[in-house]
Amino acid sequence: MSVPKNFDPIAIVVDWLDACRKRDLSALLELYAGEASLECACEGLAIRGRDALEAYWRLRLEAFAPTAFGIEEVAPTPDGVVLDYSSFEGKTVRMTFNFSPDGKILQTRCEPSG
Repeated sequence: MSVPKNFDPIAIVVDWLDACRKRDLSALLELYAGEASLECACEGLAIRGRDALEAYWRLRLEAFAPTAFGIEEVAPTPDGVVLDYSSFEGKTVRMTFNFSPDGKILQTRCEPSG
């Protein structure tokens, strides 16, 4: 499955980071498809749907490290985008993003980087 050409996946990831830095949960959730899923290998979690994403991100945006959500590296892949960034705890993680045909985040997976 390749990324559709009618949107810029890297721009969406930058918007995602901006929403996280601003602690703007509403803006963050608007970037996700309604049926989006998140797999967090860092914490051994797998969630699906808007309510679960809201609960997951609410806790992480309420109190995060001063270095959180800084970009280490961002790169396109055949299926989406890979982002290395500072997590809400300030640890470097790798997040992969896959998108729906209309440019919404459909699936993310994070894991410790390095």
